[in-house]
Amino acid sequence: MDAWSFNAMLLAFGGGMFGASLGALWAFCLCGLLTMLGCLVVLGGGSDFLLLQVGLGPIFGPHTGGFVAAVVASTYAAGFRKNHPSGAAKDILSPLVDTSWDVLVVGGLSAVFGLVLVPVLAKIPIVREFDLLALSIIINIWLARYLFQKEMPWGNMESIRKHGWLKTDNYAISWVGWMSPPSRLVTIGAGMGVLSGGVAMGFREYLLPLAEQGVVSEAAAFVAPLIFCWGFSAMMLTMLNFGQNTIQKSPVTHCMAIMGAWGYLQTGSLVMAMIFGIAAAFIEELTARMFYNHGSNHLDPPAAGIAFATLIMNLLFKPEFLNLGQFFQ
Repeated sequence: MDAWSFNAMLLAFGGGMFGASLGALWAFCLCGLLTMLGCLVVLGGGSDFLLLQVGLGPIFGPHTGGFVAAVVASTYAAGFRKNHPSGAAKDILSPLVDTSWDVLVVGGLSAVFGLVLVPVLAKIPIVREFDLLALSIIINIWLARYLFQKEMPWGNMESIRKHGWLKTDNYAISWVGWMSPPSRLVTIGAGMGVLSGGVAMGFREYLLPLAEQGVVSEAAAFVAPLIFCWGFSAMMLTMLNFGQNTIQKSPVTHCMAIMGAWGYLQTGSLVMAMIFGIAAAFIEELTARMFYNHGSNHLDPPAAGIAFATLIMNLLFKPEFLNLGQFFQ
């Protein structure tokens, strides 16, 4: 579906208002579920509509109503409208349905912006080597941070001066501090990287013949192995909504999942899937320290991690750049 079509924009607007009413985390969990179901439909030889147009597209993709719309609406509600349920723009768990109509409309408008930003970014050399959905998400949130919280991408300068830009006050100000120590990043990244690589291996071996026969689209045969464990990881985040205290301490692994799958798909090696899962964990933590920890709203470290890790992956493996993929043929 053409992002510039009226129907696509209208769908994004509606999905954005609905996603904002749910709150960002619930919207993202639903996006993950829809994406997983879309992968399973493709695996059964069916249409790619649910995967590419709903879970990852204008209807309820993470760059439209399936996440970013609610983050932007939350930032607006807390910073401008002053009617956020908890008063904190960083709170992505609270639904926004009980705020006001304009908060939901802001969510819808941000979803449309996220949709049309992707094809614009795709026309810019080097920039198009990022994961464009993820890059659209972080640009959208950076803009909301500036407009409604009056902060630059790196966040609150008083907090930076107090703690140090990349410091965490012994993880007290960390994004998911229970996962931030390096030893945990290594082990969780390794585990999810190889798990996701294994799923990608199975999906690709099954779907490639179907794509060659024209049973499923080539796009779906490429995306489903890459994204299934990303959706699985998104569904895991229901733990954050349902749990409290120690029960709430879910691992947040969708950056590691997608990069582990990328690692396998680029190299055919589960060892490389593990390595890229670990690298993704550290890149994600770095982006959290750069853009989340000192900010007043939720600047999503997994989205930033996926964007930058994909850039690194493409520069390393694409034939027009370093072409390291030739060593794994």
